[in-house]
Amino acid sequence: MLTHDLSAPIPTLHFANLPRNGRISHAVFTRLGGVSPTPFASLNLSVSVADAEGNVMANRARAYGVHGRGTDELVHAHLIHGAEVATVTQADNGRYVGPVDGLVTDAPGCGLTMNYADCAPILLYDPVRTAIGLGHAGWQGVIKDLPGALVGAMVEAFGSHPADLVAAVGPCIGPCCYEVDEPVVSAARAAFPTVGGALVPQPDGPRPHFDLPRAARLRLRAAGVSRIEEAGLCTACRTDLFFSHRAEGGATGRFGALLLLNG
Repeated sequence: MLTHDLSAPIPTLHFANLPRNGRISHAVFTRLGGVSPTPFASLNLSVSVADAEGNVMANRARAYGVHGRGTDELVHAHLIHGAEVATVTQADNGRYVGPVDGLVTDAPGCGLTMNYADCAPILLYDPVRTAIGLGHAGWQGVIKDLPGALVGAMVEAFGSHPADLVAAVGPCIGPCCYEVDEPVVSAARAAFPTVGGALVPQPDGPRPHFDLPRAARLRLRAAGVSRIEEAGLCTACRTDLFFSHRAEGGATGRFGALLLLNG
């Protein structure tokens, strides 16, 4: 079950299957609690949009500060909607690693962060090897199998066993709001050919909808991960809580996810 404290100065959401036992820490931030003006109101954490850099740095200080970190004490990613994954350590603090859409580490004290506005946050934890992974997957990411690549990177780098991994799929655009056309339709049918797949036919419309959280879950299961928790929150439906590139016409900010391997 996803838990949250929306009354806190910096509202955050947490997954029940990711332990809050001191070994790791995690948070999915909302769009609330920051200083940025419309259309980035208010906790925009991304420098890739047209928000003032000073606002972004102030927002990061507020959000990351809840976990005792600054922006230069976390590893960031240069996101490209692909399936590349990098293994990082604290030596990468303050860097934008990449281009990649996945980061993994087993280095104590290392923290990972990424930003989203409809794409799915993918959080992985290996309680046996004490390792973590954070990913960013939109339709291109699940077609290219970023979730599977994230699992594979942890297997290769740390000797993780997929069956040991605990996964969470964060808030993202849901099938209720994600109408798609070509080339997404053909790509989705090829990548997810089984009954049900990732496309949801619409009886009252000519175009299907893409089920991004289901696609992410299918990719994780195919990689051998069985313990998967989903946020069950659509970013396009809940623009009161999250930024949505689609629902807000592209003029919006980015909310963040944070995953720390405590030292």
